[in-house]
Parts: sequence; C-alpha cells; structure tokens
Amino acid sequence: MGGSIKSRYLSHVIACEGADFVCLQETKLKEITEAKCFFVWGNNRVGWLHNEGINGCGSLLSMWNVDAFSYSSHKMGKVFIAVFGIYLKTNCSCVMVNVYAACTINDKKILWEELSSVKSVSQEKVWCLCGDFNAVRSRSERKGIREGSAYSSEIIGFNSFIDANLLLDLPIVGKSYTWFKSNGSAKSRIDRVLVSEEWFVRWPMSKQYVQRREVSDHCALVVKSVEKDWGPKPFRTIDAWFLERGFNEMVKEKWISYPRKGNAMVNVKEKLKILKGDLKIWNKEVFGNVYTRKKEILQEIEDLDCMDCLNDLNEGDRLKRAALVSRLKENDKKIESLTCQKARSRWFKYGDSCTRFYHSSLRWRRLRNEVKGVEVGGQWCEEPCTVRSEAKKLFDSRFTATKDFGVRLDEVEFKSLSQEDNESLITAFSEEEIRDAVWLCDGTKSAGPDGFNMNFIKESWEALKDEVVQAMM
Repeated sequence: MGGSIKSRYLSHVIACEGADFVCLQETKLKEITEAKCFFVWGNNRVGWLHNEGINGCGSLLSMWNVDAFSYSSHKMGKVFIAVFGIYLKTNCSCVMVNVYAACTINDKKILWEELSSVKSVSQEKVWCLCGDFNAVRSRSERKGIREGSAYSSEIIGFNSFIDANLLLDLPIVGKSYTWFKSNGSAKSRIDRVLVSEEWFVRWPMSKQYVQRREVSDHCALVVKSVEKDWGPKPFRTIDAWFLERGFNEMVKEKWISYPRKGNAMVNVKEKLKILKGDLKIWNKEVFGNVYTRKKEILQEIEDLDCMDCLNDLNEGDRLKRAALVSRLKENDKKIESLTCQKARSRWFKYGDSCTRFYHSSLRWRRLRNEVKGVEVGGQWCEEPCTVRSEAKKLFDSRFTATKDFGVRLDEVEFKSLSQEDNESLITAFSEEEIRDAVWLCDGTKSAGPDGFNMNFIKESWEALKDEVVQAMM
C-alpha cells in the first residue's frame, strides 16, 4: 500500500464489489493513516485495525464498512487479526480473521494452535478465516515447487487444523491457483477462505471468486453469496413417505381430484405443481418430524416402564406398550430411510448421520460440484439463461451426427455360421431328439434323491409321451 498503483487497484476492487469487510496482507507500512484508509475505501465510512508486523514486514490491515459491520472487540496475534462484531444486514454475530502465515512449518503450527485456542474459548459460532495461509491441502495445489520432508507434514497439519475446528473450504470460482511466481515457473493455492458450518447455514451460496492478477503476484479473493433463479425446482419425493400408512391412497385421491388443463404434458406439469404443495402440507401435519416423534414414543415407553416398576401393568397398558414398541421400530425405519436418502448410507452405518457438521459438509460438497457459470468470450458469466445456452451448444457440438463416422470395417473378418449350421438350427425337432432331451428313469429305484417316486414319473411319462412329442413337433 506504499505506492499509488496498488492503492488505486484496491480502491477499484472495493468499489466494484461493494465490499463490507476487507482483509489485506503485507501492507509494507509501519503506520496506517486515516487519510490512507479513506482513500482506499473511497469514503470515510470505514473502520480499521492494523497489525504492523516486524518493521512493516508481514503487516496486516482489516477494514470494514461501519454501516454494515459493527465492531465489538478484537484479538491480535503475531500474524493474525481477529475482529469480533455484528453484521448489521442480517444481525449476525460473527468473527472475521485476517491471516498472514510465515513460511516455516514450526511458525505455521504455532499459528494453527493460536487460532484454535482463540476459536475454542469464543462463544461466537459464525467464523471466517481468510488470507495467506502459506500452506496447501494437497500436492495438486502446488506446482513447480520442490517437495521436502516438511511438505507432507504441512499438508497433514493444515488439514488437521481445518478438521479439528470444523471449518469448510469455500468453493472456488475461476483459477485453481492464487499465487504465481513472476517468471511463471511455480504456482500454488496458498490464499483461501475458511468458514465455520454456521456460516454456511447463514449464507449457503457462498463462494470465493479468484480475481485477475494485476498488481501483485497474489490474486485477490472476493467472497460473496450469489443466488440465481434457475427456474422451477424438480419434483422430488422422500422415500420415508412411502413407509407411512395411507400415503399411496392419499396421493391417488389427490391426483384424481386435480382438474385437467391443456395437453397431456401441461396437464402432468400442473398436477405435479399442485401435488407438491399438498405434499408439503401433508408432510408437516401428518408425517411430522420423525426425530421429535421418536423422543415422544421413548418417553411414553419410559413412563410405562416406571409404572411397571411400582405396580404390575394391566392388560391394556401392556398392549399399549407393545404398540409403542412397534411404532418405534417403524419410526426408526423412516429415520434410516430419510438419512440414507439425504446422504450416503455408509455414514449412517458408522454412526455419523445427524451432526450439523455432517450436513454442512453435504451442502458444501453439493455447492462445490454444481455448475457455477461459464466463460463466454473471455468473460465469466453466471446468468442461468446464458449457462443453459452454452451447455446446449456444447452438447450439440459433441453429439451432432456426421455422414462420415471415420470408422472402416474393410478386411475385418467376422465369425459367421455355415449353411449347414444354419439349416440345423431351423430344422424341426425329431422324436429322437425330444426323447434324448427328456430325462427318463429306468425304474430300478423307487424314489429319487429328492424323495420323488420314480416309478410314478415313468408311468406318467409313458401315458403322456405321445401327446408331448406331438405337441413339440
């Protein structure tokens, strides 16, 4: 930030993206003036915290829009700034951590321990850690850099830090690397944004967008949650619904009662649309929450067991308890079906099925695998209509038939049947062939290995053989 070129670039990015919070690493400044912050932010509605580092080296600057973020407190370490406050647009208490890790593995481990300690003692749930971590999560995130013994230790340690603190790596849009050596011989993804599972609950469409590399060897990262209208969602059902008694009959009655409109396809679409609304009501009023129902059934069983300890249950209570146990089994099947459909069934098998982190991981995986946009004419585009159009063009070009398939079968010898074999296959069955194909017992044993009376079989065959031969011929 010592020069005007980078300052103007930062001001441009902040203005274009409408940033609410900005984290800068390696400012190269011992002191940050009010005028400098106003110039970079574009106005005076900005708050900031500065970590000067060591003689300006490794310095950090966190800035925020005071109309969008209300500062509460902060925790400053040697290479990080953690800002606690409230995001006013959603009234959400959150923590924004600006990180600039050192290069040595020992210093990185110290940083991971400090951040873990700060997060563990905090009451805040919504966390965002961003900056230059100087570490990668896999070997594929570094190219052109010599690997050493500390390389594997770094990967293992960094992943352990992320997993231990229940953090998620935001899906990346754009380039796969964020740092490039000036001569182009090396590149890596050492800059990233890590968020807590609660962050994903608040902003499920969050992604990190890698900007163009203009004034630095690092690419700027912009985090934003962009929701696009991709049109009507497909009609889906829950497998556990079919385990509920009366579900099929209810659907049939509803479907018959719907009015018909237009042609067959329009009619099906409109009926599914109405059915979707009716299923939402039925799911809430009839099917209910299977987890809450399980707690209620277990409590009723526990009450009857307590009564049984004091006095013997009468016949009615015993029947009631048996019915509750049966209902509990049915409910457990619904829970298992629901969990297996929402996730991979092996997670349910090994017991990690209903944790919030698990479901946040599923949302993150789904978000990472989705089509986020396309590049058209060198410009990144996320508009649904454009994405659909480009996808159609791609498949049209890949699957368009041509007159010449480029395949030649000249001089290729295929196995074929001779004329004699062909005639033998279409010739009618002879009586001798039928007799050879049917198993006959000589009658020396009264019963076969399975206890059947062989004499009876032989006599039956003698009586029916002429009819069978005639029928088969």
